[in-house]
Amino acid sequence: MARTFRRRHSQHPISELNVTNLIDLGFTLLIIFMITSQVIKEEQTIPVNLPNESKSAQSKPDKDARFVSVSIDARGNFYVENRAVSFNELKTTLRGFAVEPKVPIIRVRGDAKLPYEKIVQLMDELKKNNLLKFTLDTQSPN
Repeated sequence: MARTFRRRHSQHPISELNVTNLIDLGFTLLIIFMITSQVIKEEQTIPVNLPNESKSAQSKPDKDARFVSVSIDARGNFYVENRAVSFNELKTTLRGFAVEPKVPIIRVRGDAKLPYEKIVQLMDELKKNNLLKFTLDTQSPN
């Protein structure tokens, strides 16, 4: 007598759903959100009210570009990244950036109520150190 070892195929739908991959994706997105929110929060700790600009098309920055933020608050205090510096320390820091093998792009973040003289003073130091790649950060009105 011959014996068959085949299983009978059931025609009912699978009632369980494997959500392991969805949980992994959720945790990955949560980690990415936590990291990027810290970076954004660090940059916004300096009380700078950026001037408004109308919306326009933006060009994409180089993927290998390194950005360094130089902020000036409404009272004229200078900050490199999130560290308060005097104007003499700023000069020394900019000289250090100029001798690096890959010169960073300077992000100038000036308060909207800032006297124009402070921005010109910073731009003058950037030109003296041959740091000619810079951006002027603004905000677009809502």
